[in-house]
Amino acid sequence: MKAIILLICVSTFALADDPDYHFSDDFVFGAATAAYQVEGGWDEDGKGESIWDRGTHEHADWVADNSNGDVACDSYHKYKEDVQLLKTLGVDFYRFSISWSRVLPTGKIDQINQAGIDYYNNLINELLDNGIEPYATMFHWDLPQPLQDEGGWPNRATADYFVDYARVLFENFGDRVKHWMTFNEIMQICEAGYSGGSFAPYISNPGIGGYECTHTVLLAHGRTYRLYDSDFRADQKGQIGLAIDSYWHEPNYPDRETDQQAAEVDMELNYGWFVNPVVNGNYPDVMIERVAKNSADEGYPQSRLPVFTDEEQAMLKGTFDFIGLNHYSSDKVYFADEGAGDHPSHWADTGVIGYQDASWPGSASSWLKVVPWGINKMLVWIKDHYGNPPVLITENGFSDYGQLDDYDRANYYKDYLYEILKAINEGGCNVVGYTAWSLMDNFEWMAGYTQRFGMHYVDFNDPERPRTRKLSSYVYNNIITTRHVDWDYYPDWPPAEK
Repeated sequence: MKAIILLICVSTFALADDPDYHFSDDFVFGAATAAYQVEGGWDEDGKGESIWDRGTHEHADWVADNSNGDVACDSYHKYKEDVQLLKTLGVDFYRFSISWSRVLPTGKIDQINQAGIDYYNNLINELLDNGIEPYATMFHWDLPQPLQDEGGWPNRATADYFVDYARVLFENFGDRVKHWMTFNEIMQICEAGYSGGSFAPYISNPGIGGYECTHTVLLAHGRTYRLYDSDFRADQKGQIGLAIDSYWHEPNYPDRETDQQAAEVDMELNYGWFVNPVVNGNYPDVMIERVAKNSADEGYPQSRLPVFTDEEQAMLKGTFDFIGLNHYSSDKVYFADEGAGDHPSHWADTGVIGYQDASWPGSASSWLKVVPWGINKMLVWIKDHYGNPPVLITENGFSDYGQLDDYDRANYYKDYLYEILKAINEGGCNVVGYTAWSLMDNFEWMAGYTQRFGMHYVDFNDPERPRTRKLSSYVYNNIITTRHVDWDYYPDWPPAEK
């Protein structure tokens, strides 16, 4: 019976005559989590309140299962166990995020929480003691609530506070952390947080809030990069990037010129919006033009898109050592009718309709369809538009409902990693590493614990939060160990009792 099951579960994307590409010896593999999603200990040892603490406590009914991250995976207490999971998995690095509120409870340097510093020092040292490199994200959505009370990211002063925070991180951890990401998914921080209001801090200000937020975030990123250059790089010799999420936007009809144009506009306004400034110093030209036109048509005296000064453009240009890419899925796109959509809004500024093909395999998340070739096309687009920069896949993964025999996730990793190999070997893309999301099941934002991305199952009904390996963790370990995608490899399942 097992052979029949495996035959059914084998990837539908694999082809018998695919070349057997291998990852180079210097290609690195990792796994990722984020502080609010796994740490717990939300008010322990001097930690301050974040916008996700406040939001999930005041609006529990907005989360699918009325849950929150107060305890989550309890990694605040179980980090040593998590490091052992990573060691068994065989990864080169662990991408984790630092809670700004745990280090600076008020968000400002008037109060540095030594217990928070100690926690991250202990985690970093535990990783290094086990041969695993720490890759640290400075901000993964959890803004200190006191800074939100002063206006949050649309307030330009928040960039000042972030640079101060970054200095504290460099001073305390930079001797051991050599790979930094300033921000994770600016689209979700800003457009979801300050335009659409679907994520904390739940501000609805469409067509304005997301642009104001992004402008501050990008300035904070650029200034942090320059701070590292001026004060820390010579001694610490690390690298700084940022992690930007994106679908691949495929023309609805690939041979139709208008659909090709729609796909390009969608890429520029939903990915180039964040990457073009750190590569070239400013927003994409097409974005500047479209937002300015819509703003004028709507009666605004100036564009809703903020403007970088010449000095700011010079400061921003080239502020990356690598580009982080969070990619899960793709869609098909075409232009909407002229004037369609709510005005003002980022969607109306883009003017593009996207949908996912009903034939694409699904997941537990409505937005995540399995489209492996999309990551290949995404990587080639980045190469062609930005001069083939080093790209680190900072997130890629699959959601289900928590089953241990997660063949769909295992096949997702195989299919997407093989497309990355093709992008490297056939497309000439400079991809330096891959990060699987996620090390373990965790708090999945507004979906709570109803959707699971982990390679390890976490029992959230047990106060001890035990972790259990899933099938996908064995498959990922096999890819890391053999440095290629073995289409036929699946472990004996369930594993023998020890």
